[in-house]
Amino acid sequence: MSKKDYYKTLGVNRNASSADIKKQYRKLARKYHPDVSKLSNSEAKFKEVNEAYDVLKDKEKRANFDRFGSADGNPFQGGGFSPPPGGSNFGGFGQGSFSDIFDNMFTNSRGGQFNGQEDTFTRQRQRPQKGQDQTVPISVDLEDSYHGAHRSLNVHIPGTTGIKKLKVKIPKGIKEGQKIRLSGQGGAGQIKGDLFLEVKFNRHKHFTVEGKNINLVLPITPWEAALGTKLSIPTLGGTVEMKLAVNTKGGKKLRLKGRGLPGKDVGDQYVVLQIMTPEADTDELKALYEKMQKISQFNPRNDF
Repeated sequence: MSKKDYYKTLGVNRNASSADIKKQYRKLARKYHPDVSKLSNSEAKFKEVNEAYDVLKDKEKRANFDRFGSADGNPFQGGGFSPPPGGSNFGGFGQGSFSDIFDNMFTNSRGGQFNGQEDTFTRQRQRPQKGQDQTVPISVDLEDSYHGAHRSLNVHIPGTTGIKKLKVKIPKGIKEGQKIRLSGQGGAGQIKGDLFLEVKFNRHKHFTVEGKNINLVLPITPWEAALGTKLSIPTLGGTVEMKLAVNTKGGKKLRLKGRGLPGKDVGDQYVVLQIMTPEADTDELKALYEKMQKISQFNPRNDF
């Protein structure tokens, strides 16, 4: 009967130090642990690795193995070893080895947890499995973001064929691209995953959005621009009155501070003035344009 070569099982040479043996053992135990390995023979390999380590980590057993080819000094033992008297057995290897998996394998050199994570192997079976988190887009109005709102939305959940009706709170000041979390509304599991609703703004008739700022193109007449006037400017929070100076040029940009989306960093509203020229669709208007042509020296192409 051929004897097992524990050094070969761990992939170390016969002169390997205890530290090298432990390091190699941890590497192989992580690789073959049945809770994480996808290899078909992972359980058998895991037992072989633990059996080899149980012998080679112990000075007396290792000395016996080096001399006689067995852990207990019996030169007629064909391979492997038996648990110590009175010891328990876990799948064919000693309790001491099994304990080492959890006491040593996942502790780093500073005494912390392996890779800064919790002991996955020891806790994996006890923890309830959480379902997958899912993200779906939702469309909301700008007014809902400005004021905050409660809405009933029909949402298609990924992986299902139906539509789910959800009551959703739209937080005041939420920006496009931000997500609303609905705990326990995601994928199925022992603990349901979370559902994240990614906000997209519906197209607005007058306003566009840039981060927390609101933009508005406001049309004005030529005489308002030339003579000055008081403008009523629409905002998401209501109408704001603003005085327009005499001889205001088209394209001028006005700022309404604090009239953008609310929140910790309140946005502003920017208003771009667009001068609209009326059509000469009556004799009176045509005559007026002809008179202006004669008396005005204005030429917008002087610099060309």
